[in-house]
Amino acid sequence: MSAAIPFPERPASSAAPPAEDAAEKASNIPATPQGLTAAEAASRLSRDGPNLLPANQPASRWVVVRKVLTEPMFLMLLTAGGIYLVLGSRGEALFLLAFVLAVIALTLVQEGRTQRALEALRDLSAPKALVQRDGVAVRVPGTDVVVGDWLVLQEGDRVAADAELCSGSVSLDESLLTGEALPVEKQPATGQPDGKADAPVVMVFASTVVTRGHGGARVTEVAANTAVGRIGGALNATVEPPSQLQQASRKLVRQLGVVAVGLSAALVLLGVWWDGRPLLDSLLSGIALAMAILPEEIPVILTVFLALGAWRLAGQKVLTRRSTAVEALGAITVLAVDKTGTLTRNQMAVVALAAAGEPLPLTDGAPLPPDLVAVLQAAVLATPPRPFDPMEQALRACGSAPAHGLPAWVNAAVPLHAYALAPGLLAMTQVHQGPDQRQWLACKGAPEAVADLCRLTEPQRVHLRSQVASMAGLGWRVLGVAGGHWPPGEGAASTPPDWPASQADLGLQWLGLVALADPPRDDVPAALAECRGAGVRVIMLTGDHPATASAIATQVGLTDRPEVLTGAQIDTLSDADLTTRMARTDVCARLQPAHKLRLVRCLQAGGAVVAMTGDGVNDAPALKAADVGIAMGLRGTDVAREASALVLLDDSFARIVAAIRQGRRIFDNIDKASRFTFAVHVPIVGLALLPALMHWPALLLPAHIVLLELLIDPACSVVFEAEPPADGVMQRPPRAPGVSPFSSGNLWAGALQGSGLALVLLAGFAVLQGPLGVPEAASRGAVVVALLSSVWLLVVANRQPDRGWWPSLRGGNPWLWPMAGAVVALLVLALSVPVLRDLLHLAPVTPVVAGAAALMVVLNCFCLALTRLWRPSPAPAAPIRHTVTSAVHDAPA
Repeated sequence: MSAAIPFPERPASSAAPPAEDAAEKASNIPATPQGLTAAEAASRLSRDGPNLLPANQPASRWVVVRKVLTEPMFLMLLTAGGIYLVLGSRGEALFLLAFVLAVIALTLVQEGRTQRALEALRDLSAPKALVQRDGVAVRVPGTDVVVGDWLVLQEGDRVAADAELCSGSVSLDESLLTGEALPVEKQPATGQPDGKADAPVVMVFASTVVTRGHGGARVTEVAANTAVGRIGGALNATVEPPSQLQQASRKLVRQLGVVAVGLSAALVLLGVWWDGRPLLDSLLSGIALAMAILPEEIPVILTVFLALGAWRLAGQKVLTRRSTAVEALGAITVLAVDKTGTLTRNQMAVVALAAAGEPLPLTDGAPLPPDLVAVLQAAVLATPPRPFDPMEQALRACGSAPAHGLPAWVNAAVPLHAYALAPGLLAMTQVHQGPDQRQWLACKGAPEAVADLCRLTEPQRVHLRSQVASMAGLGWRVLGVAGGHWPPGEGAASTPPDWPASQADLGLQWLGLVALADPPRDDVPAALAECRGAGVRVIMLTGDHPATASAIATQVGLTDRPEVLTGAQIDTLSDADLTTRMARTDVCARLQPAHKLRLVRCLQAGGAVVAMTGDGVNDAPALKAADVGIAMGLRGTDVAREASALVLLDDSFARIVAAIRQGRRIFDNIDKASRFTFAVHVPIVGLALLPALMHWPALLLPAHIVLLELLIDPACSVVFEAEPPADGVMQRPPRAPGVSPFSSGNLWAGALQGSGLALVLLAGFAVLQGPLGVPEAASRGAVVVALLSSVWLLVVANRQPDRGWWPSLRGGNPWLWPMAGAVVALLVLALSVPVLRDLLHLAPVTPVVAGAAALMVVLNCFCLALTRLWRPSPAPAAPIRHTVTSAVHDAPA
């Protein structure tokens, strides 16, 4: 099977280079392999700039800080802190301002760590190029390659720029461009004088790898004008998906802001005109109410949870480039994966051998029959001793396996003579000195080419074509193998033989076929099974041959549906028809970059949350357009990594499942923390608002709210963030795309919890002030003690709302009981230190105060137990209409 390259052999730029038109450029490119002089290269480098691919530049620290400060919640926090500073309440002002600074610092640290890791990956992958300068071959950084340079291509080199192949013969791995796993053979065009503008041009492309052969090429395009660069430049036209949580939080903040402003203004007016209180006291009450209504923990929940989630993912070798992408992990419904290097290892392996009969699949430790030993022996002898080509490496590895029974001399043999691949003959032959002193011939190549060398009869060719077609249908790369001796006949040659000019004159004998395949990664089937259990549909998007794609999909258990959609078929479909077709198609093959991008957008248009994985340049536009783009870090290109939201540092497909699990855990914990936040703010609002309406003394002052924040903020940012995954987190469907932790059902559940606490605390204060006649400071002290204790009770109630109290009190979260200790310590300090007690307008504890506080805590436990009987409806699940196998249809809803 040959690779299909989705780029023209002479790439056409949409615009001429800024300094010269195409004709001038052609005339300036040397026609000889002497290359440029050092002075010419330096001049062109200064004029055109370095050979760098388009990339998203890292955001400066100021840009990151400005982005954080322009969030609506942070603007309100800064405004509140400024007002407190003007009013002289420095403690509250400093607390709010320090809080903002801490979040900014955390964001800067995360951005810096991520960018440093990406720069390290980029440095590791930066190629060097062997070029002719002043007639001498020198190795220079790939960024220093300029138009007109003469590239010396050798096995293992990564091509630094687009260039015209002028000499030699090379085999190129273009999988990073095309998705095709098999190398592409290229030879320079012949038949017309070199250098003419109308001469046929054979191109080698930047970022491809020379797997075999040697050659010379002159550079025609660098940087953004290369095929790689044009794909990279297309990323700028692709808009990154917005954060759904950010949108939901901004909407909630706007709504609460309107409520806070209205109620606070009403409270100030009531205090001055109805209650006759001083304006300053009324303003303080209004500000306290605004602080109570505005849950400033929401930006903490979003920023800290996502940043720490990214940090946890890094510990699992998943680098997060944009922390907001973490929130989308738990909602993924479709995982679109590239085949080469993602599902497969991107390394060839021998999978079957055939002689006269049907092909025999190779199994570990199984001996081979004699006729297949002869086939494998000839294939190994026809392979260079130290190959770079993955296919030839696979042949050598197979031949060295003891179970296959090859003679020891075969793997140590050094060829005496060789016939290389030629443009008109896709076969190669090597000659070795055998242990019997005879000259052993070994030939391998395209089956039809080897059949020609062996002069098979037409009936034999018909049978061969049928056998090759059958094996290719399994996604295998098939090679023909032949052997013989030279000179023909029995016995060793007494003198060094005269070698024929052509392989066709060697008298080769047909031996059989060798089938190779790019094997799947070992961890892929289990990872796919877990995806199916989690209701995540997996589809394959690849540039490879349809038969190969279908075979790999079947092997790893990706699908049981035989239909394969090709790029040519996609071109004939409208977007609506393509969306409908993708509902029943799991494998797409022979895709070009525009196809992948269009498929991702069609899936999104159908309501799917799409994660796209890939490692090649051809994946980059789709990676950026996807809700979660996941690039391979070891093998992936700079363009792919820059386009992605996540980077797998060890290229393990199983890490994707771990990332989805982590994303679901993070969203669940954001959901719990949001419910807790609303639950804890309801009693605060009630205790700040109702006393003014009831003509009672002020219960909560700004200092009390600051004291509460010392518990609420750690509860949100530490305790709930550390909550482990729920049982069965990967046995449920993904949440629907529109589901938010700020949904009405979740917030009403928190409001119900808080309302019960508020009623108990207000009733307790009324009893203490009325029938019992307890002084104001002592009554306030009992309510504050009960309220602070209830904060911890709310944490326990919201940890595992679907389980009982005792399971919620037991282990699993390392910060639960330390927080209980912090509540006790805070209460002891507030009640026993005179300065703090006076600042909080409290009184020393008496038996009545202690008993009243204990009773209110017990009643709050009872109220929370009752509210646990009513739980919010579970988050709607995404429809699983795009499922793959029956295992998904049976997944729990």
